[in-house]
Amino acid sequence: MGDGMVDVQGLTKVFGSTLALDAVDLRVEQGEVVALLGPNGAGKTTLLKLLATAIKPTAGGGRVLGEDLLKGRDAIRRRIGMISHNHHLYEELTAEENLQFAAAMHGMRPDGGSVIKALTEVGLDGHARAKVRTFSTGMKRRLVIGKMLLFEPELLFLDEPHNTLDQAAIALLNGYVASVTARGGAAVVATHNLSRAYAMADRFVLMRDGAVVHRVARDGLSADCLRDLYARYAEGGDSPNAE
Repeated sequence: MGDGMVDVQGLTKVFGSTLALDAVDLRVEQGEVVALLGPNGAGKTTLLKLLATAIKPTAGGGRVLGEDLLKGRDAIRRRIGMISHNHHLYEELTAEENLQFAAAMHGMRPDGGSVIKALTEVGLDGHARAKVRTFSTGMKRRLVIGKMLLFEPELLFLDEPHNTLDQAAIALLNGYVASVTARGGAAVVATHNLSRAYAMADRFVLMRDGAVVHRVARDGLSADCLRDLYARYAEGGDSPNAE
């Protein structure tokens, strides 16, 4: 077995006196989608931020895309895509300018046709020259997807990605994630929406109070069984079983 797309051990994050993440191990292989499941405060977003190098761990480490989590931060950032509550968009730039700038940050020089094609695929071609500050939250999420279409990241980190999206945009996002995994990439999705997670993930990592409390593969697992496990481990008080 190789390094994996994600291979981290003992990731811990402390904010002041608060233990936000407690010695988490995670491995993600090529071609798979892993869902982080848990209620608010479970540590899902903190784990995603650590993996995306947005914040540094208090303890622990490992590799993302073969790069050291601490020493290879710039290299990791060039190869990942992220959807989060922070859209990383420039409000005073147009949709078209945002994509051009994002491409330049990844060392690309796309022609205007490539940018418009990406905007068309996410249904924003009619808003190409509108400033992003005029966009709804759902439109901003579509633009983030368009940005990723342009530079084709190998690894996706998605934090509650379906929030504020209509059904067409949800189908677009799910199709995009499937295309990334089909070409050998991977995705880590943080959500508390069990139905959405069940529809797209290969494995489920249940979290509570900053720790992994259970892991289970989708093979042979019904949606009802996943709900039962979530209630038992993520919401309940059963002892962790992180094997």
